[in-house]
Amino acid sequence: MPKKSRKYIPTNLMMDDLGQGISIDKISFRNSDFNTGELYELATESHRDSGYTFHFIQKGTVHIEIDFQKYIITSPTIVYMHPNQVHRILSFTDITVCALSMNKEKLNPDYLDFLEEISPSRPLLLNKPQHINIFTSFSLCLNFSKQKSNKLYQLLLKDSSNTLVALLISEFLNHNNAENTLPRFEIIAKNFKQHLEKNYVILKRPSTYAQLLNISTHYLNESIKSATGLSVSQQIQDRIILEAKRLLYHSDKSVKEIAYELGYEDYPYFSRLFTKITGMTALTFRQQKYE
Repeated sequence: MPKKSRKYIPTNLMMDDLGQGISIDKISFRNSDFNTGELYELATESHRDSGYTFHFIQKGTVHIEIDFQKYIITSPTIVYMHPNQVHRILSFTDITVCALSMNKEKLNPDYLDFLEEISPSRPLLLNKPQHINIFTSFSLCLNFSKQKSNKLYQLLLKDSSNTLVALLISEFLNHNNAENTLPRFEIIAKNFKQHLEKNYVILKRPSTYAQLLNISTHYLNESIKSATGLSVSQQIQDRIILEAKRLLYHSDKSVKEIAYELGYEDYPYFSRLFTKITGMTALTFRQQKYE
């Protein structure tokens, strides 16, 4: 059944009554609570989050889709969501979730750089020591969030939340190997990815990214191929097509509108590019959500 018409991908705003730019909560859901059509639709609607968000699945199992990749997540697991990512719940058992979301103004700038670096991240299954450390830190933050009469409330909430974010980032970085142990081509690939995420709408030439990194186009291409198996051009095109898929599937913008939003005034060229990369037309891809 077709979903309601919309021009923009829905964004879930943080539950932030005092305007702190920080939302933290611990919630338990029973599957039986969502047995009505309206509640189920709200729970499973595709959306983005307004902040940088971590979900700590403490109990239960959840089946989610993040940017068209499906994951079956069992506790204890950390799920990190960048504000750009589109996700939805497909199904779940009875679960307990600890959630922390922060906007960029409240995040330590150094941590913000790391959050961009580790995105996108696969859900991270925790071992017992990691589980204990993260749950203890989360409980402390949650306790501070309830001390609204404390004169240092804002500082306690901000500093403790940033400390928790630092702990979570460190777990993802440790899982992916510390940067100083990476070979040169991996470091270049990480830096390229950061520039690509910020500029893919306006910068589409490999040579432009090489200039940003102060290396030759040939060296950039060799580094990206060594790290990913793909060329720089393919990486740029894949990032553009991911955003196109998000807009095609989760909004009702026309293909022409999407092409323009992604920096293509030549609408037929964008259509050909989409077909080349995905093997189907943009309209065929969009039609899949109704099948």
